Amino acid sequence: MMNLTGTSNSLPPFASRPLAHIAPLLAACLLALSSLAFSGCKKEAAPEPVVTVQAEHPEQGSISEYIVADAILAPLAQAAIEPRISAPVKKFYVQRGDRVKAGQLLATLENSDLAAAAQDNKGSYMAAQAAYATATRAQVPEETQKAELDMAQAKANLDLNQSIVRSRKQLFAQGAIPGRDLDTAQAALVQAQAAYDSAAKHLASMRAVSRKAALESAQGQLTSAEGKYKGAEAQLSFSQIRSPIGGVVTDRPLFAGETAAAGAPLLTVMETAVLLAKTHIAQTLAQQIKIGDAASVLVPGVDAPVPAKVSLISPALDPGSTTVEVWLRIDNKAGTLKVGTPVKVSITGKTVQNAWKVPQSALLTAQDGSKSVMLAGADGVAHRKPVTVGIVDGDDVQILNGVSQTDMVITGGAYGLDDGAKVKIGPAADDDAKPAAGKGNGDN
Repeated sequence: MMNLTGTSNSLPPFASRPLAHIAPLLAACLLALSSLAFSGCKKEAAPEPVVTVQAEHPEQGSISEYIVADAILAPLAQAAIEPRISAPVKKFYVQRGDRVKAGQLLATLENSDLAAAAQDNKGSYMAAQAAYATATRAQVPEETQKAELDMAQAKANLDLNQSIVRSRKQLFAQGAIPGRDLDTAQAALVQAQAAYDSAAKHLASMRAVSRKAALESAQGQLTSAEGKYKGAEAQLSFSQIRSPIGGVVTDRPLFAGETAAAGAPLLTVMETAVLLAKTHIAQTLAQQIKIGDAASVLVPGVDAPVPAKVSLISPALDPGSTTVEVWLRIDNKAGTLKVGTPVKVSITGKTVQNAWKVPQSALLTAQDGSKSVMLAGADGVAHRKPVTVGIVDGDDVQILNGVSQTDMVITGGAYGLDDGAKVKIGPAADDDAKPAAGKGNGDN
């Protein structure tokens, strides 16, 4: 092609092509470049982590419910011995900490005045005894004998007068004696009859009334003297302080020479060979236990729990706390346990045989209070399973439903584990370190 000037203007071959043919080529090049760049920046997806957990099958066996409460140790028996009289202490025979027997003499109070009064009343009592003996053995029988003799004499006189009257009646009928002799004899008979009747009544009175009254009077005097003597002896015995129970002397506030006041404790004796742990528990829990049930007591400073048994369950509720008082009997022959120590008691309540149990570490509690466990499935995935819980016994939990004997319940490593997470069963991290540590110790 010739230009206006007559010169030739030649172009490159592609320049003579239209732009519509170039645009698709450029787009294809840009797409290839972008694909190349994207493929160079893309990373492969990370594999899902596998969590190592510990798991075991549910265990079948017995499980018991334990009732735990606070208690105070108290003595089996206690006596705060108070004197009945006020007097200075003459002598103590025991010290604090001494073991005593029931009836043993512990102390003596000053008793000179009481001993004198007892001796005076003893003399009066002896005199009353002698008077009673005289009344029963001499005086009363003598008066009775006199009355019997008087009646016998009156009877003899009556018989004589009756005989005289009969004789004179015969003589009077024969005309041998005058009538006035018969009248005289009859008058004497009437007098003899009156004397006999009087003697008979006197004897009957002596036998029925006088003798009884005399004996009762003598008996009354004797009884009164005996009562006064025994009262004086009792007052004298109050000066001797004896222990009503066997045990250990735990308190003796006074010394010899100091005055003991009536009604104030002079000595305290406690039976500490057996102690009682007294506690209060709810009525619903008290219904699960009975007398003789086993229990244990945790005492501060004593490593092992002390065995005990339920010895008393109160038949009535405490009006203030509406709880039931329960006593546990504890053997303390060694004397290691002290009265007044606050302790923690554990009483064995309901027991279930052949229960399915899992460790308490396997139990998961949701915010709404529902319970569940994580199972390690055969597919290597953790599965959350809701369960119903029964008795909790320390590290063991009774599962009422939700798991079977063939399930592998995750007991360690389940905290924060999601349902569906990949898991594998293996030892805990601490368990991995233990063999190595043991091996190192063995090499050394």
